[in-house]
Amino acid sequence: MKALLKWFSSAICLLLVAGAVHATPIDTYEFKSEENKERGLQLANELRCPQCQNQNLIDSNSPVARDLRLKVYAMVDEGKSNDEIVTFMTDRYGDFVRYRPAFDNRTLVLWLGPVAFAVVGLGVGLLFIRAQRQKSAKATTAMTDADRERLAKMLKEKQG
Repeated sequence: MKALLKWFSSAICLLLVAGAVHATPIDTYEFKSEENKERGLQLANELRCPQCQNQNLIDSNSPVARDLRLKVYAMVDEGKSNDEIVTFMTDRYGDFVRYRPAFDNRTLVLWLGPVAFAVVGLGVGLLFIRAQRQKSAKATTAMTDADRERLAKMLKEKQG
């Protein structure tokens, strides 16, 4: 009886795993050429899933990503250029669907912001170093004759 129960529970686990494997989405789209396949996969990798946000169309398992992936493949096979396909997607879902946003007035801060922060940081660092050097130079020149005599006396005492 115990062996039969063990066999029955193993069979149920196997059926559950088999069901999960069967549910994995697989695209069966057939491209017209190998070149179209490479271009379609590249475009799908560069476009973001509108539902999952941090996954591209290839990695996402959402139904929206699957539909968009198939739409991209179909547009590639129709002979549309990459710009036309990206324009179609951005018109429909906004610039959010692009992993690499276009370089225009709206994204200027995004592209040039890190460079501006680096230049400002470098400038502030150089000004700070310059101010410290000037402060140090003033401190050494501000030594009076009395200070020099006292320093020489201290050195003599230490040596002798």
